[in-house]
Amino acid sequence: MKIGKLEKSIFSIFVLVVISLYIVLPAKIFFSGKVLGKDLNLSFNRPYLDLKIGSIDLSKEIELKQGLDIKGGVQVTLKADMSKIDSANQQNALESLKNVVARRVDMFGVSEATVKTALSGTEQRVIVELPGVTDTMQAVTLIGETASLEFALPVITPGKTATDAGTLTGFEPTGLTGADLQLAQVTFETDNRLPAVAITFKESGREKFAKLTKENIQKPIAILLDGQPITMPVVQAEITGGQAQITGNFTPDEAKALSVQLNAGALPVPVEIISQKNIPATLGAESIRKSVIAGIIGLSMVMLFMSLYYGKLGLVASLSLLLYGVFTLAVYKIIPVVLSLPGIAGFILSVGMAVDSNILIFERYKEEIREGRPWHLAMELAFGRAWDSIKDANTATIITGLILFNPFDWNFLNTSGAVRGFALTLVIGILISLFTGIYVTRNLLRLLISQKALRNKSL
Repeated sequence: MKIGKLEKSIFSIFVLVVISLYIVLPAKIFFSGKVLGKDLNLSFNRPYLDLKIGSIDLSKEIELKQGLDIKGGVQVTLKADMSKIDSANQQNALESLKNVVARRVDMFGVSEATVKTALSGTEQRVIVELPGVTDTMQAVTLIGETASLEFALPVITPGKTATDAGTLTGFEPTGLTGADLQLAQVTFETDNRLPAVAITFKESGREKFAKLTKENIQKPIAILLDGQPITMPVVQAEITGGQAQITGNFTPDEAKALSVQLNAGALPVPVEIISQKNIPATLGAESIRKSVIAGIIGLSMVMLFMSLYYGKLGLVASLSLLLYGVFTLAVYKIIPVVLSLPGIAGFILSVGMAVDSNILIFERYKEEIREGRPWHLAMELAFGRAWDSIKDANTATIITGLILFNPFDWNFLNTSGAVRGFALTLVIGILISLFTGIYVTRNLLRLLISQKALRNKSL
């Protein structure tokens, strides 16, 4: 028998539910008790996700990360040694240090971390807060090291065909490092006035740089910060005198970001860890318990209302709402999203948006029924005609959420971690609610229609 489109859709939903439930399950489940008079002690350990697709390694621990206010974390205070930095460059050096620490925190995989500068008397400090960190010593070692800048030559393995440019396999040190760089600053190209980055070398680096450019004309030179390439400009000609310009059709923000990264290695700021402490969960266990109970009561009331007011349609919508929660939690674990109190608020608000979509569809369905249309046709028309309202409302909310999240880190928009956490969970929730409301609910109702049609036919 040929499998129809509806059966394929229902099967895909079933597979997605099974995968999501597997992800949502705790890493370890224990059961201890008596069954039929026998003592049972059972345990289930969810396997570690070991998945590779070509050269992409997707292996990871699937755990729900919690924010400082729920789980606590670590606060590390660093003191910057400015004794060897000119007073005119100290603010620039501190900003570079902050950016390097923030980048290292991102590499460590800590979301919603807070990195900020502070002045205590005459001391310049950087305060780092890491939510949900368990390996404290590794985190402290990672953020406490001085930035390392070096110039290197890319090592490229030739391709097998004439059109294959080859593969980048590593970098060869050249001996030219951040210690040889005096300063990097934003400038503008003479010809087209596009933003660029001007670099100036110290006496110790001028000859090294001249020799390096002479031997690598029309070849790229990689600039590495903490071992990671931040740019690979191509040498156009031999450069003497210790001054050069990095071009590449930069925007002003990109040129500024590159100069900050270069200065992070050109102006190495030794740091000293002056304090390291664990931060307890500010909400407390009782507050968390009450928040969970409130969420369960609210969700139950919404499901009860939908079921009583819309009957079978409401039951299907309630089932979709449960699946929405499972899908969302699975996505939170995969990304991963750090759940803090603002993030939970964004999730709850997106639940309301999901219910709102179902109400629009069901009310439109009732209008179609009053027009005398058959049950199955009224449902299809309701989904189609309610889609414009659902799309416009959710698109406006998504745009607002993206502005709050500020994915491009624009200085004139919000940069608060708490607000970004709220915006992230809200946008994710809305996208998943659109999927469950339009795809899952619709196919479940189609299944209900087909079953009703079969019963009527058998009669």
